[in-house]
Amino acid sequence: MPKFEKDGVEISFLDEGEGDPILLIHGFASNKSINWEYPGWVDLLVKDGRRVIALDNRGHGESSKFYDPEAYGAPVMAEDAFRLLNHLDLQSVDVMGYSMGARISAFLTLNHADRVNRVIFGGLGYGMISGVGDPEPIASALEAERLQDVTDRTGRAFRAFAEQTKSDRLSLAACMRSSRQKISVDDISRITRPVLVAVGTNDDIAGSPQRLADLMLDARVLDIPGRDHMVAVGDKVYKKGVLEFLHGEME
Repeated sequence: MPKFEKDGVEISFLDEGEGDPILLIHGFASNKSINWEYPGWVDLLVKDGRRVIALDNRGHGESSKFYDPEAYGAPVMAEDAFRLLNHLDLQSVDVMGYSMGARISAFLTLNHADRVNRVIFGGLGYGMISGVGDPEPIASALEAERLQDVTDRTGRAFRAFAEQTKSDRLSLAACMRSSRQKISVDDISRITRPVLVAVGTNDDIAGSPQRLADLMLDARVLDIPGRDHMVAVGDKVYKKGVLEFLHGEME
C-alpha cells in the first residue's frame, strides 16, 4: 500500500479506481482493509465508477503509532485526511466515515468545507454531540494482560476486535484516552453539505440518527434494520442507501 509522510506522521492509504473520488475513514480499532475492503465497499464503489481512497488513521493499521494521547483526537486526525487530499491533489471529494471515522469526517467537513461534496456519517448519530460514554473501560481493556481479565462488556468487545485486527493495543488505548472533542450543536448546524446519517437500528452506541440529522440543513437518515454497531458496516441496506445518496436519488 502507498504511504505519505507529513510532519513526522506516516499515513498508509489505498487508491483504486477512476472517476469521482470518495474518501473512506474507518472506525476505532479498525483499519482500511477491515472496514472497507473486506466488507466489499471498495469493490462496490469502484464498480460504481468511483475513485476510492481509504486511509489508515494514525495509531491504526500500517500508519504511524503514537503512545501519547495528545497525538490523537478527531480534529488532529481530520488534518491527516486533509493532508492526504493535498498529497493526491484532490480538490473536492465525497467522504464516508464510520463511528470514529464519522466524527473525523465531521471535523474535516467543518474545517475544510470547500473540499467536501457529500458526507456520510455511518455508525454515529447524536453521540457525535453528546459523546458515546466513558473511554476508560475501553482503554483499560486494551491494556489488560488477557482478554479473559476484561469484565466490562463494551471494553471486552473492543479488546476482542483489536485482537482480531492484530492492532497495536497500546496505541489504541492512547487514542481512546485522547481529548475526545465533542462537536457542539452550533458547529454541526454549520454543515450545509448534503449529509446521510446511517445507523443500525440495534446500535446502542451511536445515539439517535434523526436527532443528529435534524440539526443540519440538508441531512437525511438511513436506518440499517436489525444491525448493531459492530456489524452494520457491511450491510446491503447500508450499501444500497449510500449509492442512492451519492447518485442524488435519496429524498
